[in-house]
Formats: sequence, structure tokens, C-alpha cells
Amino acid sequence: MGSGTDMWFDTALHFLTLSLEAAGVAVIVIGAIFALLRSWRATREAHPIADRDQRPYQLFRRTLGRAILLGLEFLVAADIIGTVAVEATLDNVLVLALIVLIRTFLSISLTVEIEGRWPWQAPKSGGPDKEAKDPAHFPAVR
Repeated sequence: MGSGTDMWFDTALHFLTLSLEAAGVAVIVIGAIFALLRSWRATREAHPIADRDQRPYQLFRRTLGRAILLGLEFLVAADIIGTVAVEATLDNVLVLALIVLIRTFLSISLTVEIEGRWPWQAPKSGGPDKEAKDPAHFPAVR
């Protein structure tokens, strides 16, 4: 294989890395907008005063946290491809390891914060996971 093939492959991997990074950012931004819309709708539909104060806030935190987690997955994939596949040097691999370690810590922290359990623990019955699996809790945004 000649250098033309190598150049094409490097360009394709670079484009893939940029696409994954853009997708990760887009997921977080769209998730934040969706979280705002859901919490705003929950505020309008809440009847008791206590429910009006807490439910929209908790809904916003859970929805935004899940969007951030999904966005982080795209960003980690982009880092792996960009660091290892494009230019695999020892320095880049060490930087990648540090980035993945930090993002993994963030993912675990967000999971604990959102769901109230460690990622490897079984979901609590009746908790946020039950709500996440129940289609009635995902009404269409008007």
C-alpha cells in the first residue's frame, strides 16, 4: 500500500474523530434543551405546591445527567480513535489513559448522582430506573 492509501485512511479517521466529537457535544446540548422542556412541562402540570418545587428539578437533573453520560460516551470513543488509531505514541496513549480515567470517574459519579446507586448494582424497584423504563414518563413535548 502506498502513502496515498495511508493519507486517505488518516483523513477518514480524523473525520470520524471530529464527527464523534460533534455528536457528543450535540447530544449534550440537545439533551440540555430536552431536559429544560421536560422540567418546564412538569412545572406546568404539577398540582401540589411541594410537587411543583421538587419534581421538575429532579426530572431536569436526571434528564440532563443522562444526556451528559451519553455525550461522554461519544467523546471517549472520539478520544480513543483520535489518540490511538491516528497517532499512536506513548505520550498520546498516556494522555488517552488519563482522559478515559477522568471521564470514567465522571460517568460513575453522574450515575451515582442520578440513580442513587453504583453502576454495577441492581436497580432499586420504584426508583428512577423504573421511571426511565416506563413509557408513560416520556410524554411528547408540546
